[in-house]
Amino acid sequence: MTRWLRFEHDGRELFGTLEGETITVHTGEMFGAAQATAEQVPLGTARLLTPCRPGKMVALWNNYHAMAQKMGLSTPEHPLYFFKADTSFAPGGETVRRPRSYDGKVVYEGELGIVIGKTCKDADVDQAGAAIFGYTCINDITAAELISKDASFAQWVRAKSFDGFGVMGPVVATGLDPASLSVKTVLNGQERQNYPVSDMVFPPPLLVSLVSQDMTLNPGDVIACGTSIGVGSMKEPSNLVEVTIEGIGTLSTIYEN
Repeated sequence: MTRWLRFEHDGRELFGTLEGETITVHTGEMFGAAQATAEQVPLGTARLLTPCRPGKMVALWNNYHAMAQKMGLSTPEHPLYFFKADTSFAPGGETVRRPRSYDGKVVYEGELGIVIGKTCKDADVDQAGAAIFGYTCINDITAAELISKDASFAQWVRAKSFDGFGVMGPVVATGLDPASLSVKTVLNGQERQNYPVSDMVFPPPLLVSLVSQDMTLNPGDVIACGTSIGVGSMKEPSNLVEVTIEGIGTLSTIYEN
């Protein structure tokens, strides 16, 4: 397993691999010919960025059997998804603030994120699996009451795309078996989600394959795999949300109302 990340250090924007508390700086391209250098940076002196620069984030709805059963939803025949604007992307460790234009309920959603490593179009499942570079943590923050506010149009993109509402990181981990993973979300010190990735309706290789039938996926694109039971509101003036996936680490977000 390798853990890749992007970061700022001494005024430079860099990328590399994380081993313990030490980052080995690389040159080249993360998804291409990345080459290790002799330079090492202590993790504590680096400011982490989003672990990749997605051209788009495809985000799933109704992709977990347990959540569908709880909400009385049928199993979809094809992935149901929306997009999050690139201006919503944020790294862990930063503060996200309530949008001025919205005063309703804001919720966290802990999710597994798929990071695409090579161009993928009309891929079969094997080709799609080979196009997956690795996995990251996602906090898909949502202005929940906006989605159905206008009866004539479901506002998924607006509800999901305020600045900072697409938190991802802290790293992209390669070499993981997603079926063995669990997603745990802790809000203000209390565990709210702990669900197995194996409960997905569309597991990662199949999900990538099906989405690639609709659109080309490019290196760095992210697919947020959807969430399961335990989504809830962030009601305190200041809220700490921690999304943890073994092998990837913990993605922390402070959300202020």
